Amino acid sequence: MIHNTSIIDPKAKIASNVEIGPYCVIGPNVEIGENTIIHSHVNISVNAKIGKENSIYPFVSINNPQDLKYNGESTKLVIGNNNKIREYVTINPGTVGGGGKTIIGNNCLLMISSHIAHDCQVGNNVIIANNVPLGGHAIIEDNVIIGGNSAVQQFTRIGKMAMIGGMTGVLHDVIPYGLSTGNRNSLQGLNLIGLRRAKFENKDILGLSEAYKEIFATKNINENISKLNISFKENPLVKNVIDFITKDKKRSICTPFS
Repeated sequence: MIHNTSIIDPKAKIASNVEIGPYCVIGPNVEIGENTIIHSHVNISVNAKIGKENSIYPFVSINNPQDLKYNGESTKLVIGNNNKIREYVTINPGTVGGGGKTIIGNNCLLMISSHIAHDCQVGNNVIIANNVPLGGHAIIEDNVIIGGNSAVQQFTRIGKMAMIGGMTGVLHDVIPYGLSTGNRNSLQGLNLIGLRRAKFENKDILGLSEAYKEIFATKNINENISKLNISFKENPLVKNVIDFITKDKKRSICTPFS
């Protein structure tokens, strides 16, 4: 059902059972999958592929990148399935310099007035609370929770199942399973409750806790990792943390010393 006050470009690909409310504007390069509900006053003006069973609430704007280098090039936005995109959220597609694509996975909740900038990669089951902007090129892995009024600097990485406290300025990359807070973020420990709820084996959680102490025993993280007992490196949770830290050595890692 499409409300008669909405303007839908005839080139847009809209599944037959999509609902589009009043006063929406949908551009020519938009594809919307089955059972998606688009509430009133939504503007989607870019090259966007939106999956199935999404809910997009009033006054969402999906529009050109906020990048002065952007000059109208054809870039993309891909949104998965079963996401809830709440009021006043803004989302930008990619830029040529950043790979040309912004990606949002499945089962995410983007709360009121959050912002997904150009070339971001957001995983599955991510919760981004009210008024949280992601700077361009940020990478948010699966099952991350970002508290309200936080801000994520461009190019920052946040590892899987990490939690960011409210009103945190995220300047440093946050390891998987990490807890990070502060005016300029520091590492406060591990998301042990989240790990238990996710039903990871207790021995792996305990091993991660022990490895965490050794990895961050001093400020020389790479040296600390090189000294880890081989048994730690066989722990899948520890391996994820080590791989994350060593993957991009140019990026600063959030530590208890940050």
